[in-house]
Amino acid sequence: MFKVAPISSGFMLFSMFGFIISAFFINHPIFKSWAWAFMIVFVIMFIASLISMTKAPIGEEEYLDSLAIHKKGHYKKK
Repeated sequence: MFKVAPISSGFMLFSMFGFIISAFFINHPIFKSWAWAFMIVFVIMFIASLISMTKAPIGEEEYLDSLAIHKKGHYKKK
């Protein structure tokens, strides 16, 4: 169907904080339409991070390479 790319956790954090900050501007008469627009954008970002968190493929080989415990010569006798 479609490929899902892994997104960093900072993306999710940014979307949550952006939504909260945009929600504060809802009652302001000048920024009301901008606040709604940004809230929609941040909700879409949050949904994208949830999809990435649940559907993104994690290659086991790539994950093990990042741990670096199994590499030869990691444990050396002193």
